[in-house]
Amino acid sequence: MKNWSTDINRLKTDPEKLAIWELEQMVNFGLDGEKLEEKKLKKYWDRLNIDPDKKKYLGRLIYGQ
Repeated sequence: MKNWSTDINRLKTDPEKLAIWELEQMVNFGLDGEKLEEKKLKKYWDRLNIDPDKKKYLGRLIYGQ
C-alpha cells in the first residue's frame, strides 16, 4: 500500500493504530491486490472510520446483518 500523506514510521510504534489505519485505507481507497483479513475486520470493527455504505455491505458479509 502506498501513502504519501501519513507518517507510517510513526504509526508503526503503535501496532493497533497501524492495523486500523491500514484497514481503513484498504476499504476506503482500494485493496491494491491485497485481501482483507476477516479476523482483523472483526477485531477493529467498532473503531473503523470507513464509508458507511461500504461498512454496511461488509457487515452483511461478515456478520450476516
